[in-house]
Amino acid sequence: MLAHTAIAAQPTRVLPGPLASAMPMPRVAPSRTPTTTNDIDPLATIAQLRVFDREQAIFAEGEAADAVFRVVDGMIRLYKLLPDGRRQIIGFLQAGDMVGLAFADRYLYSAEAITASTVQRIARSQLDALLDAQPALARRLLSVTTSELVAAQDQMLLLGRKSALEKLASFLLALGRRAGAGRAIALPMSRCDIADHLGLTTETVSRGFTKLKTSRLIRILDGGRVELLDAEALADLADCA
Repeated sequence: MLAHTAIAAQPTRVLPGPLASAMPMPRVAPSRTPTTTNDIDPLATIAQLRVFDREQAIFAEGEAADAVFRVVDGMIRLYKLLPDGRRQIIGFLQAGDMVGLAFADRYLYSAEAITASTVQRIARSQLDALLDAQPALARRLLSVTTSELVAAQDQMLLLGRKSALEKLASFLLALGRRAGAGRAIALPMSRCDIADHLGLTTETVSRGFTKLKTSRLIRILDGGRVELLDAEALADLADCA
């Protein structure tokens, strides 16, 4: 089995087809030229940088899935429109996240920039060739893909069994883990975006933020940021399914 075929066969985070996986990009000091294998980012060597304005579409559901994308900076929303016109946001991508590794013929969801964002666009044909030539990279991507099983199970629990406040606490904790301990969480997405991700109404999300704030579990900061004041209490709340 070819390396890229093995990756495509793995389950995805939310839907059969799309994939949003974190694969950090090597950090290279700007003052020096990469000279070792660890310094070189093989995906960057075949990627095209694209800059998208706020609310600009990156790709649309139904379009030919001829490329994989990795976020360099900014935030991207992935969403699917339901038959009745409602929107289900299936994920938010940040720096290092990739989408499109499942090799479906067409995108089964849409992607839009929430903020001004820079992404790497990698043609599927070039990625095929790179993975076949570099088995170590294929194994790395396969490992990332396999870890998404846990995320998929968490998302099913989040949408199906938790209360509104438990969903919101889980969402904030997940973002907090990405931000790192002691750091404020950036929330550039709207309350409507959060609601469409958690299967709630915008009003319910706003009430949830107010309740967490008055309970001194979070602090609302300027610039669309939130500080987690009591992560342990939030975790206790989020685990109550």
